[in-house]
Amino acid sequence: MPHVSPSIVLASVSPRRKDLLAAMGVQVDVHPADIDETPMEGETPAQYVRRLAFDKAMAVARLGFSDRLVVGADTIIEHEGEILGKPRDSNHCTEMLTRLSGARHKVLSGVAMVLAARKESVVCETTVEFAVLSESQIEAYWATGEPVDKAGSYAIQGAGALFVQRMEGSYSNVVGLPVYETAALFAKFGITTQQLLLAIASGRE
Repeated sequence: MPHVSPSIVLASVSPRRKDLLAAMGVQVDVHPADIDETPMEGETPAQYVRRLAFDKAMAVARLGFSDRLVVGADTIIEHEGEILGKPRDSNHCTEMLTRLSGARHKVLSGVAMVLAARKESVVCETTVEFAVLSESQIEAYWATGEPVDKAGSYAIQGAGALFVQRMEGSYSNVVGLPVYETAALFAKFGITTQQLLLAIASGRE
């Protein structure tokens, strides 16, 4: 008898998060959240990313999914205490990548899970160090189209990996969802790692 894969509602349109969850053996229904992402005064990057993850999950749970496990997530780039968002245009991309060039920055992901009145969350942090980038390299990277919708103007799972000299921490966190930490949250809601592995095995039969 085939093992039934756990099913969740993902409060995010990110295809990367959906793919990572699917690779964990989870069936995903996507319902994006419409929330205000303006940082609050005095809010640290970690507090900000945790709050956004919770706000996304709660917003979708209120749409009629209070009886299902809803997962919200958000990922940001922090450099010298400042949050770097998505580039507005090529000049903004160049500005951000020039700042990251030859320097270390942090990638923080908040993951929140909501089921009925129960709420759990985690924040994962990874340190990434870039090689020194030339202006021509940055221009060529923008021409690929990859930086357009990426926080900090790069994607480690794509051509942006060419810039990463070293990394400390979770790779999947930089992609957009820390897998180990997410699995640990699932366990708190009764979805064990063994269940996830059985679901993966069943899907390959």
